[in-house]
Amino acid sequence: MLFSDTRALQRMGFVLMPNFALMSYASATEPLRAANMLAGLPLYEPVTLSPGGRPARSSSGVLVDCANLAECGAGCHTIFVCAGGDVEDWGDPGGLNAALRRFARQGIRIGGISSGAYILAAAGLLENRDFTLHWEHAALFREAFPHLQPRQARYVITGDRITCGGGVAPLDMMHRMISERMGADFARRVSDWYLHTAVAEPTAAQRGSTAERFGTHHAALLTVLEKMEATIEQPLDRATLARLGGVSPRHLDRLFAQELRRGFLETYRLIRLHHARRLLEQSPLSISAIAFATGFSSASHFSHACKTVLGQSPSTFRRKVAAARSG
Repeated sequence: MLFSDTRALQRMGFVLMPNFALMSYASATEPLRAANMLAGLPLYEPVTLSPGGRPARSSSGVLVDCANLAECGAGCHTIFVCAGGDVEDWGDPGGLNAALRRFARQGIRIGGISSGAYILAAAGLLENRDFTLHWEHAALFREAFPHLQPRQARYVITGDRITCGGGVAPLDMMHRMISERMGADFARRVSDWYLHTAVAEPTAAQRGSTAERFGTHHAALLTVLEKMEATIEQPLDRATLARLGGVSPRHLDRLFAQELRRGFLETYRLIRLHHARRLLEQSPLSISAIAFATGFSSASHFSHACKTVLGQSPSTFRRKVAAARSG
């Protein structure tokens, strides 16, 4: 019989952090429900958990009842931390980090969805591991854990650690997990149930390509733009980037003007300020620390650039973000 060796119920715990993304959570749990229905057997039991058993509110305002992680986590086959929001939502309430470490020592597989990898790293559970997290939080993650490098992937499964970028990527991750347990044909039936006909590989990109984001397909220019995004803290000079792109500095200037309708320096500054904006929104770093992390020589230089491009100082922008959240 197809399910003769796979009848054991697997309890899948989902620790919901404040402002967790409802889409990420649904993308991870709905395939489990469909698997049970299509198999005609209780293969999986999704359980919502939180430190202390407090209800968790999603970023869209949906309140979800949760069981106490400390009391119910030990019975889980896998525990995923589902987080979204910002760093102030990713603390250590009710001894979360200690609980995750304890369950990991007990042999329970531990995972992170969206920004859940940040919490796993804070608990010391990603040392010498391959992992990923949502691209929007990668800049903040690198500032907090400079010795850890997230992979550019939709999801990463390495033994007893599973991490996923969130959004709809958990559909791909669950397809893989169900396939490993129940076989590829059964996993395809589950994916087809959700019209998920194009299952992505784990290494597929999390976001649109550089060509799509910048609106150009010029190979040399794309090489330079990708290098710009990778060298935000220590910007490279025009001559170095031109050499990497295989063109002269004069020709590189022409490419920026023709393809992007803006200059080399302006483009580089916009890339760095976009990165800085995410850090101002998400991180507790000081404005001076963010200035240096985005390649500005001083906080005053950074503030001037923000006023010129964003129309306001970094401190004003941060106060407005805080006021919007509290309101």
